[in-house]
Amino acid sequence: MDETVEEKNDGTIVEAAGLSKVFRDFWNRPKANAVDDISFKVGSGEVFGILGPNGSGKSTTVKMLLGLLYPTAGLISVFGRDPRDTKTKRRVGYLPEESYLYKYLTAAETLDFYGALFNLPRGERKRRTEQLLEMVGLAHAKRRPIGEFSKGMARRIGLAQAMINDPDLLILDEPTSGLDPIGCKEVKNLVRLLKERGKTVVVCSHLLSDIEDICDRVVILYGGKIRAEGTLNELLTVSDTNTITTPALSPKEMEKVLASLRKLLHGEGFEIGHPKRTLEEFFLEVVEQAKNERVETSGVVAGGEIAEYLAGTAEEKKKLLADLAKPANDSTVETEEEEEEKAEEKDSERKLEKLTGAAEAKRAPDADPAEKSKADLEKANEKLEKLLTAKTGTEKK
Repeated sequence: MDETVEEKNDGTIVEAAGLSKVFRDFWNRPKANAVDDISFKVGSGEVFGILGPNGSGKSTTVKMLLGLLYPTAGLISVFGRDPRDTKTKRRVGYLPEESYLYKYLTAAETLDFYGALFNLPRGERKRRTEQLLEMVGLAHAKRRPIGEFSKGMARRIGLAQAMINDPDLLILDEPTSGLDPIGCKEVKNLVRLLKERGKTVVVCSHLLSDIEDICDRVVILYGGKIRAEGTLNELLTVSDTNTITTPALSPKEMEKVLASLRKLLHGEGFEIGHPKRTLEEFFLEVVEQAKNERVETSGVVAGGEIAEYLAGTAEEKKKLLADLAKPANDSTVETEEEEEEKAEEKDSERKLEKLTGAAEAKRAPDADPAEKSKADLEKANEKLEKLLTAKTGTEKK
């Protein structure tokens, strides 16, 4: 079995059994029963949705999946291990509900930082950073500090950092929060691609349309308990009514159809209308038309293709693993990218030296007042001595 994915023989990636979390006050008295005895499994290659209103226990469940919170009772495992195990964490990508990013780092520096946490080689970090920024539509803003970004732009960077390690399990907490419809569509496309590659995705949201478009199976939480669970087809199919869709009919053909329906239904009511697009579909169509007309915008542009390494082949992944396994002291030929990076570092050092020299030059005049005061004091003493000498000579006369 692949060393990076240690799921059970039945293909289970995440398993929770009798999971509970009780928050207590200072006196250890129960304050809130956030999660109350829930059990579920998430299989390999499955897109699993956790639904519920605000305060239903969704985020608490996700934090226990990540090992950020310890359950009060019950068991939880990820890849057959404890969620707090570092071998588990290196195969997990996480997009939190709020994007907590360093506002003084640029977009490129942020992704490079998170890539370094996974011990990715410098060249691989740079390659993935460029591909991810292109994918989320922020390649043109890679040198801008995160603190200047809007909420939606910061959310896109948050999604990119969750994908920097090419995770086997991706956990998305309110992934479309702050995103425009274009960004929402791109997130959904990414989730579908990951599913095709056999990745497992857990989506936590209270936006039902997002879950409905991408999830295979869902659980609905309320009051910390599971109120419903199953596939979307099982939960959403209304079996006691039928829908018939036909091409546009002429008035005479429509009258014949209506007469037949009245006869079959024995006077029971029925509805006939035209199908409608969703507002999201119409919005995306308008934006696509504007793009085709080359209308300029200073905002976020639609993302490019999915990052190459995310859609990579098995051979590419084996090559990457082999590169990671090489000793750190192996002699390698410098690429043009590495040479450019070194040139940038030297340029930064020169700028720092200039700034340091300027600062010292500014501080230098600060020493002059003390020396000037000392000279003034000496002059004053000389004048005083002259006055005293002159006075003494006058008295002698």
